[in-house]
This record gives sequence, C-alpha cells and structure tokens, in this order.
Amino acid sequence: MVPTVPVRRAGCQMLIAATGHRPDKLGGYGVHDARLEAIARGYLSLMQPAGVITGMALGWDTRFALAALSLGLQVHAAVPFEGQESRWPWQSQQTYRSILARCATVTVVCPGGFSKIAMQQRNEWMVDRAVRICAMWDGSAGGTGNCIRYAEKQKKPIDNLWQAFSR
Repeated sequence: MVPTVPVRRAGCQMLIAATGHRPDKLGGYGVHDARLEAIARGYLSLMQPAGVITGMALGWDTRFALAALSLGLQVHAAVPFEGQESRWPWQSQQTYRSILARCATVTVVCPGGFSKIAMQQRNEWMVDRAVRICAMWDGSAGGTGNCIRYAEKQKKPIDNLWQAFSR
C-alpha cells in the first residue's frame, strides 16, 4: 500500500531502502523496466526522501535507483560482494556500472564472492540505515521475503508496491 503523505522524522534525513524481485518474477529482462521506473518515480515523488539505498540487484533495485537518479536524489549503493554483476547480461552490466558511477556512496558489504550470507548481510545493512522500506514483493519466499522479514523485526515501515505493478 502506498502512503498518501510523506512521513518524516524530525531532524532526520529520510533514506528509503528498496527491496524487490529480479526480472524473472517481473516479466523478464527489459519487459517492464519503464513501468517499474514510473512506479518508483511516483512513489519517490510522493515520499520526497533525502535519498535511497539500493542493493543493486537486477530488477526492482536497479529500476528504483534509476528512478531516484532521474529525480535528482542521492543514491547509496549497498553492493553485497565485489563482482555482483559479473554473470549478468552485458547490457545489465553496463547499466549497473552507470548507476554505480552516479551514486553518492558505494559500500561493498561483504568481502569475497557470492554467498547467501552476503546477500542477507546486504539486506540487513540497508534496512538498518533506512527509515522505511519500499518493496516490489509478491509475497513469495526468497531474498526479498527475507529482507521484508528482517525489516518487520526491526519495526521499519514497509510500503509494498506489488499491487501497483500487478494490475
């Protein structure tokens, strides 16, 4: 549900962290990119955060970052491990590197290569630094679900925009 008014804490630079599905659960590579960015832009325009935190994964994370950049917001990248993009399609790697080059900060959360622990530590890093979470989640199990559960334990407000996408 998308909130109807921005929620801010007094004296707080509101950062919103994005968590969501990869292209396989969003209709495929490039199929809904413009639509996802439009949903993210609408949400960010309403919420007016100081910036966003993205885990830089394919799909929602990337589209959320691009929407934030298009609005002139600061983007803080939480990269789970060095080389996250190395097995992605070439165009996705180019987009990833372009976003990183425009980020206010880039943090590699875990040393070494891929591991499920690195992905979860990245999720926790984002949630711990955000005031609220913007999700693109269909309710299924997986990394996005793990991030949502952690955010709930931390009592962070979660705005799930799945309904706006799945209409």
